[in-house]
Amino acid sequence: MKMNYMKIEESHIKGFVQQFQQIETEVAQGIIGQKDLIRNVLMCIIAGGNVLLEGLPGLGKTQLVKTIGKVLNLHFSRIQFTPDLMPADVVGTNIIVKKQDGNSEFQFQQGPIFANMVLADEINRATPKTQSALLEAMQERTVTVGNTTYTLPQPFFVLATQNPIEMEGTYPLPEAQMDRFMFKLDVEFPKLEELYQIVNLTTGIEVKEPEKICTGEKILEMREVAKYVPIAKPVGEYAMSLILKSHPEWDQAPSITKKYVRYGASPRGAQTIITTAKIYALLMGRYNVSFEDIKKVAYPTLRHRIFMNFEAVADGITADYLIGELLKEV
Repeated sequence: MKMNYMKIEESHIKGFVQQFQQIETEVAQGIIGQKDLIRNVLMCIIAGGNVLLEGLPGLGKTQLVKTIGKVLNLHFSRIQFTPDLMPADVVGTNIIVKKQDGNSEFQFQQGPIFANMVLADEINRATPKTQSALLEAMQERTVTVGNTTYTLPQPFFVLATQNPIEMEGTYPLPEAQMDRFMFKLDVEFPKLEELYQIVNLTTGIEVKEPEKICTGEKILEMREVAKYVPIAKPVGEYAMSLILKSHPEWDQAPSITKKYVRYGASPRGAQTIITTAKIYALLMGRYNVSFEDIKKVAYPTLRHRIFMNFEAVADGITADYLIGELLKEV
C-alpha cells in the first residue's frame, strides 16, 4: 500500500480503527480486564516493535501473548528461559548430517526464534549470554550463526515476560537489550470483580477459543498506514525535548534529572514515541499527532530507557515519577 500525506483519507483511518477494534475485542474475550495493557501490546505489534511485560507470576502475561498470537493467525513459538538455556537453544545450530553418498555436511537446524511471534517467557531467568542471543533478532530481524546470516519471517515480534527483579533467580537485562523493547508494560493484579470473572472463565465447562480474524499481511498494511500520519514540527520538538530533558549531562536538564538520573533515554526512545503516537492518533480518529498522543505513550516508551541512580532508589524516586515531572517541565 503506497500513499502520501495528501492521500490519507477518512476511509484509511476508519479501516485502520475498525480492524484494530476487531482484534482488540477478540483478544479481550480471553483476557479479563487489562484493557490498556491489551491496547498497548497491539499498538507495538502494529508498529513492528517488541514488548516487555513485567509482573508477578500468574497474572496472565503468557496467556495474553498466546491469545494475541491465535487472533492474529501468526506462526507462534514459546521459549521458556531458564538458567541452563543456551544461545543455540534459541537461535538454532549447525548439525552434522550424512548425505546419500556417505559424506557428511553441516546443516542449519532452526531454533524457535524462527517464528512471526516469539514469546520469551521469564526472560530474566536466563543468563546474560542467552539473553544476548535475542539482540540481533530484535533489532535487525536476522540471526547470524557461524558465517551465515538468516532472515527471520515477517512480521516478527518478541513479546517477553519478566518477573520483578526482587524475585529469586533473576538476572537483570542489560541496558542495550532493554532499549530494544518498544514498550515496557507493568501487569497489575486484577481487581475483585475481574478476579471473580477470571476464575469463572478458567474453571467453567466451556472455554471459548479465540477466533483468527487477522493475518500478517494485514498487520503490515496497517503499519504502512500509520507511517504516513503527519506530525507538526512543534509536536515533534515537544517529544524530542522530553528525550533531551532525561539526560543529566544536558545543560538545560531539570534539577530532578541531574540529581536522580544515571543515563537518559536513547534515540530509539524518540523514534518509538513518534511511531506509537501516530498509531494512537489514528485510534482516536485524528489525521495528525497531538501533544496528548505524545503524553499517552511517554510512560511505556521511556520507563525502561531512563536508568535511575542509587540516590533515586534511596529516595524512592521511580522512572514513572520522573517522567511525570518531565512532562510538567516540557
